[in-house]
Amino acid sequence: MSETAIKRGDQSRALWISTIAFTLCFAVWTIFAIIGIQIKKDLGLNETQFGLLVGTPILTGSLIRLALGVWTDQYGGRRVFTVVMLAAALATFLLTYAQTYPQFLLAALGVGIAGGSFAVGIAYVSRWYESGKQGTALGIFGAGNVGAAVTKFCAPFVMIAFGWKGVAEVWAAALALMAVVFWFTTSEDPVVAERRRTGVKPPSAWLEMEPLKNVQVWRFALYYFFVFGAFVALSLWLPQYLIKVYDVDLKTAGMTAAMFSLPASLFRAYGGHLSDRYGARTVMYWTFMVGVLCTFILSYPPTDYIVHTAQGDKAFHLAMGLPGFIVTIFVLGFFMALGKAAVYKHIPVYYPKNVGAVGGLVGMIGGLGGFVLPIAFGALFDLTGLWTSCFMLLFLLVSGALVWMHFSIRAMERGAASAVELQRLPQLPEMQEVHTPAHVGALSGAVLQDWRPEDKSFWDQTGKAIARKNLWLSIPSLFLSFAIWQVWSVVVAKLPLVGFKFSTDQLFWLAALPGLSGATLRIFYSFMVPVFGGRLWTTLATWSLLIPAIGIGYAVQNPDTPYVVLLILALLCGFGGGNFASSMANISFFFPKAEKGNALALNAGLGNLGVSAVQFVAPLIIAYGVFGSLGGAPQVVGAADKATQLWLQNAAFIFVPFIALSAFAAWFGMNDIASAKASFAEQSVIFTRRHNWIMCVLYTGTFGSFIGFSAGFPLLSKILFPQVDALAYAFLGPLVGALARSGTGWVADRWGGGRVTLGVFLGMILGVLGVIWFIGVKDQPGAFWGFFASFLFLFLMTGIGNASTFQMIPNIMRKEIARLEPQMDAAQRTRQAEKESAAITGFTSAIAAYGAFFIPKSYGTSISLTGGVSGALWAFCGFYVICVVVTWAVYTRKGALLHDVEGRRAAAPTPAE
Repeated sequence: MSETAIKRGDQSRALWISTIAFTLCFAVWTIFAIIGIQIKKDLGLNETQFGLLVGTPILTGSLIRLALGVWTDQYGGRRVFTVVMLAAALATFLLTYAQTYPQFLLAALGVGIAGGSFAVGIAYVSRWYESGKQGTALGIFGAGNVGAAVTKFCAPFVMIAFGWKGVAEVWAAALALMAVVFWFTTSEDPVVAERRRTGVKPPSAWLEMEPLKNVQVWRFALYYFFVFGAFVALSLWLPQYLIKVYDVDLKTAGMTAAMFSLPASLFRAYGGHLSDRYGARTVMYWTFMVGVLCTFILSYPPTDYIVHTAQGDKAFHLAMGLPGFIVTIFVLGFFMALGKAAVYKHIPVYYPKNVGAVGGLVGMIGGLGGFVLPIAFGALFDLTGLWTSCFMLLFLLVSGALVWMHFSIRAMERGAASAVELQRLPQLPEMQEVHTPAHVGALSGAVLQDWRPEDKSFWDQTGKAIARKNLWLSIPSLFLSFAIWQVWSVVVAKLPLVGFKFSTDQLFWLAALPGLSGATLRIFYSFMVPVFGGRLWTTLATWSLLIPAIGIGYAVQNPDTPYVVLLILALLCGFGGGNFASSMANISFFFPKAEKGNALALNAGLGNLGVSAVQFVAPLIIAYGVFGSLGGAPQVVGAADKATQLWLQNAAFIFVPFIALSAFAAWFGMNDIASAKASFAEQSVIFTRRHNWIMCVLYTGTFGSFIGFSAGFPLLSKILFPQVDALAYAFLGPLVGALARSGTGWVADRWGGGRVTLGVFLGMILGVLGVIWFIGVKDQPGAFWGFFASFLFLFLMTGIGNASTFQMIPNIMRKEIARLEPQMDAAQRTRQAEKESAAITGFTSAIAAYGAFFIPKSYGTSISLTGGVSGALWAFCGFYVICVVVTWAVYTRKGALLHDVEGRRAAAPTPAE
């Protein structure tokens, strides 16, 4: 199809008028989701009969799709779409005359004609667009599924005012009017117009259905059974579910159910765009994986537990509340929308001349899910008495689809003899029999096969924009990771206020454990990017932050939450800490040497601001019920006459939407570099390099101190200076450290990383001595401000040292590789030095992160053993003395490894955390 032969105005009208028409058709098709509730009450139907009633229109709309698709291929969508709308409008109006259950079932069959409009519109719209834009165009058209949300939003109000018959009459009139508008504002599609111009007859119906003999078409249609069939089924079932399970009224049930229908419809357009850009297989994987997770969560029935403890039996009630249900169902709907677009992206690519027939069959199979599943939902409830049994069925369905798709893909890939053949395979194995050379790359996402950042021409024309995009998508993810990692530093300090009865040592354990788990995870995360790819790993690492964020939000609302549960949540906060190692490794692959240091300084420095942000935002956000009923009830603090309210859960909940947005942005906006691959074995050579272990010690002194002081300062201040609201100022320390790191990389470049690091440790010794002094006079006026100023100086030193220690690593390895690998040529030595520097950067960050555990835990241990924290601080001071000696002896003295390099001030730009 030549796009130049198509008038842009006709093309745009065809898309947008078709989308509006399909929206109204879908609103009519799902009308029983609302009016069926009143009809059920009037006729006294059980759940199985109700499921049959709401599913009957879906049956007609599904079965008729195949015939309508074929007729559209033959006679054109303009004619067929108009006739479908007029027929459905008439049937909907006649529905008001039904009196008995069989009459309602018969009338519902006629209403279902509206659902067949999908097969008509898909064929009609696809003919207006070339293959590279069909995914987006069909996604926009498919967003007409939002008609289900329109019915749920509007029908309850119309029904309250005029009864269910009023809803049917209004919906019928709107659809009839739309049929007239459609006929007079759209044009014949280019294929039909060309046939009329040349006098060519349309192919016969049997020829149109020829592709349906291919088994892969039927197999492929089963994916649509979940992404569309389950969507329709839930659209019909949810209002009834919400009324029965959560005891809401009809208006609330309709609007809440729309929280599922709305994203499952509108984001279909976005799913088409993502399929065009990143590949249908990628979108399908995410659809099924998130579907498994959401349906599993929704499947869990309300349950009471009794745990036998040493203090007696403890009873717990586990049930999903309405806010959690809304969020989960919204996420499920969003990914269903993406999956629907990914499925239909294949059809115009592989069957350009039979879109109506093939699209009709796929739509029919999917639509049958909307008929079968509501009946199955009702039958399951009647059999089990569990309202969540509907989600149990969907969990089995989507799990089976995911396993089948994955193993089919793996079986297909194992047959490829080479990497070239692997790249030529279709996105999904169902298409293998009809996959031709013309289809190669048509549905696959973009991976950066050619990446040459050191080539100035490539960098200026292509590389710079891509690299900066990945950097600015990485920063929010890392920012949120640090925020979640350190959220306990605020929450723990407030736990006693809201009724938790823990000792000081127990509180310090809670503050310290995220550091322990985060540091341990960094060891593994530092090797993940070359193994799995930066985009996938960044996305997974970001999504993982939801686990502690949501868990903390629920746990802190109940003072009876067992201590062991809080310990587990504290450990899960370590997901945030681990993300740094993989984030830095990923960004390092995108930039040339000349810009690598600045890019990594921005990534790390702005990411570190997450520590300051959580300590600034959390004390403010917990004072207000910003989430309303969605956030849970407040905790009452203080005596009755001076009682105040706190929403401590907000400290974690506030980050949930931003985590989801960042994860989506990372997956759909970042890139993988094909050449940035290496096995763990290839990277593990760093464990034989002695300077790897030396730099672990030095970086623990800088970054370990930064993150440890950040974790322990709020609680330490509250214990030492209870009369001061230290939380109001706690964020300033991490802020100073993060900004110092981002803005002082040039200092190490100018004077040498080793020299600056030596000065930093001398400064840190003075800072710790200042803290010890002011603790000793803590009862004197102004002692807190001296204590606070000393800590700010320590944070400043750690920030500068974080940049300077990482500046040392590439210089060290360039000299060491030249000594250790003399058989390599210059280019090989450079590549090896860069590979090992990146691995050492990640590994040292992992070891140093243990400071987030040891420093708060040292405070608690010192208090338990000596009654004060001075013992811990003197130990820190002794460690910094060791760091001074090591830095001078190994790197900066005359004859040491970096003396000649830094003497010439030739240190290269390097990463910063």
